[in-house]
Amino acid sequence: MSLGFANPWALLLLLVLPAYLWYTRRWRRPALAFSRAAAFARALGARASRVARLPGWLRACALVALIVAFASPRTGTSAVDVEAEGIAIVLAVDISSSMLAEDFRPDNRLEVAKKKVAEFIRGRRYDRIGMVAFAGEALTQVPITIDYPVLYAALGQLSVGDLEDGTAIGTALATAANRLRRAPGRSKVIILMTDGENNRGEIDPITAARAAASFGVKIYTIGVGSEGVAPIPIARGLLGGYQYANLQVHIDEELLRSIADITAAQYFRATNAAALDSIYRRIDALEKTTVEVRRYTDYTPRYLPFLLLGVLLLLGEWALRASRWGSVP
Repeated sequence: MSLGFANPWALLLLLVLPAYLWYTRRWRRPALAFSRAAAFARALGARASRVARLPGWLRACALVALIVAFASPRTGTSAVDVEAEGIAIVLAVDISSSMLAEDFRPDNRLEVAKKKVAEFIRGRRYDRIGMVAFAGEALTQVPITIDYPVLYAALGQLSVGDLEDGTAIGTALATAANRLRRAPGRSKVIILMTDGENNRGEIDPITAARAAASFGVKIYTIGVGSEGVAPIPIARGLLGGYQYANLQVHIDEELLRSIADITAAQYFRATNAAALDSIYRRIDALEKTTVEVRRYTDYTPRYLPFLLLGVLLLLGEWALRASRWGSVP
């Protein structure tokens, strides 16, 4: 919800108000003066003098309220009406301990993956995106949404250790496909990013891929990690952190390629940060869809409280001037 004015130029009248107050205090001379307020001030001292000046302040406040009312304040709620079908995307991100491998230096695999996923999200406009994190189990981090700030926040909080360790690719695919099953639109995509082999979970990855294909879901798979050996965490240190050893990288590329083929998508291998960046650009180009959008804002006028306040202040001024505390202008 946002606050605005239908006639914002009217607020410029507020700049004239100080000059008006100065003019009335210095130059205004009533044609017929009543000494009631002045006499009362002499009789009762400073208190009555302050009361005698109150009508002028009431009038100034009334003018401010009326000027704001004339500017017509209003609150509005913006909305986006998507007329064409967009893409429903679920990002399945591996957060197993092997994603801490430091073959994408200066960052580890997970940090580089998070940066590239954020850039990919930034490249979308009106597509609905959700996120599933997985290790030995899978958990939906963000349901399918177009609230991209929520996605960025959840992405930044992903860390190794949030889930039981392992690599449950089949469970991750089933969780992501279940999110997409009832998503509106015809274009539905899972982007699976992992650096390992399926070794946990009760759902076979091939079975999960076939189920996703039956829902019309395409699964793009990305194998993350260099070829050969890489510094991979093998244990936690006594003072925190991890102990690393140079170990052979094991990515089940045959499985990832089969998953992509079953759903008429593609498999990619990312051996460094630049390759991962290139892969996401290619996926973005493959699934790019033109979306026609109509923006509108529903406004609610809010001038009435200011108008009533201004009228009440003027009535208060007139009543005070007509009393023994003031003088009739």
